[in-house]
Amino acid sequence: MIKPLSDRVLILPNPAEQMTAGGLIIPDTAKEKPLAGKVIAAGPGTKDVAMEVKEGDQVLYGKYSGTEINHEGTTYIIMKQSEILAVVE
Repeated sequence: MIKPLSDRVLILPNPAEQMTAGGLIIPDTAKEKPLAGKVIAAGPGTKDVAMEVKEGDQVLYGKYSGTEINHEGTTYIIMKQSEILAVVE
């Protein structure tokens, strides 16, 4: 498993939408990158930054936030906690 360091967070992105609200199927080339996901792991924080997110939180993040990594066939995003925009409750 991947364990983030400092104030970094490991996120599993939500799957991209497969269909529009009207029922049209979206081709792979036109799919938007998901902007929400589930926190899989969070680092311990730093002396200046306390961790506000925890494992299991659903979060929203910016379109170009973080770095995509592949681990055992699954794509994750690792980013600093400051790149997370909100926690969805």
